[in-house]
Amino acid sequence: METIGSEMMPQKEIQRVGVIGGGQLAWMMAGAAKSLGIELVIQTPHPTDPAVAIASDSIFAPIHDATATAQLASRCDVITFENEFINLDALMPLAQQGVCFRPRLEALAPLLDKYDQRSYLEDIGLPQPNFMTLEGEIGNEEFIHAASFRQPLNLSNLEFPLVLKARRHGYDGQGTFIIKDSTSLQEIWKKLGYAPVLLEEFIPFERELAVIAARSVTGEVVVYPVVETQQEEQVCRRVLVPAEISSAIVAEIEAIARTLLNSLQAVGVFGLELFLTADGKVLVNEVSPRTHNSGHFTLDACKTSQFEQQLRAVTGLPLGSPALKCDAAVMVNLLGYEYSQNDYLEKRQKLASLPQTFVHWYGKTESRPGRKLGHVTVLLDSKEKAEGLTISKKVESLWYTP
Repeated sequence: METIGSEMMPQKEIQRVGVIGGGQLAWMMAGAAKSLGIELVIQTPHPTDPAVAIASDSIFAPIHDATATAQLASRCDVITFENEFINLDALMPLAQQGVCFRPRLEALAPLLDKYDQRSYLEDIGLPQPNFMTLEGEIGNEEFIHAASFRQPLNLSNLEFPLVLKARRHGYDGQGTFIIKDSTSLQEIWKKLGYAPVLLEEFIPFERELAVIAARSVTGEVVVYPVVETQQEEQVCRRVLVPAEISSAIVAEIEAIARTLLNSLQAVGVFGLELFLTADGKVLVNEVSPRTHNSGHFTLDACKTSQFEQQLRAVTGLPLGSPALKCDAAVMVNLLGYEYSQNDYLEKRQKLASLPQTFVHWYGKTESRPGRKLGHVTVLLDSKEKAEGLTISKKVESLWYTP
């Protein structure tokens, strides 16, 4: 039995999974769905979205369209999410009518707004940067702020640099800004229409880390290897697996993931991004209540991919092993570097010819700078970080050379 709000939901065999969102994260569920005998029904805006090609059925509507989600519910046994750009208030009546969402909507509620997420992480005692929310208009020095600052703050006494984040709908660096002074803060905030934003202290981290964790209907939690992510222009370029960190830091991060998922009573896969400071402190950067780019390596390098794990979790199956099948791996995102209509077949063939290399192309028809078009995972025979970096540079030279 699973508790959904105040209701008890009986377990039944789940064969059709609805997915809100039809991008590459839903598309990458295809192989696992086939092997598990699960049909995917997709709610997505456009017939050209990647997951449409692998779905048993599709409903073409915006992902926040609750009327379309009601139609989706009539065609499947359980509904999960490819992204977090949803309207929880509109979905709540469906949950009250018995529609099964996994993760449950109550688990998503504290995470979708970045300020609410920070407040929730503070409430459950997880380490993170200091933060506040900025609301109102320029000239108003009375701002709502988090208790973690312990004192009133205004534009004149903020310490720079700061990180400014849009509270909703930011991804791949969009909606995130490094603010160097009060003039820049006012300019950026004005461009955002003075919408409520999140301000965080700037962390001069040594490395960025990430981890994928999953929780089952029965409360079992599994945690994948901690990885190092390397960003350029706030977009992930490469992932080194596993991260070159101490066992104590690994244990601390695993404990953070377990604390979060158990506190939320979540069902499904979550991605956690973290900072590691020069003095060895671990701080949570962001939490994504879904499969995550930092876990794409699991498709080829782990006994159970994050996408199979998501389907196992939401359908009530036992979770699979998150262990590596190889000594190490590197994942490189294939990002757009030009505006074009191009499938880059010749480049993909060159990449695929590299030893122990797997190329995943998302089938997108339009390239633009920074857009994620695919990724490459290379399995390695050594845990040496230098080898992973050398291989990633080889992949990037083949991809970004005109």
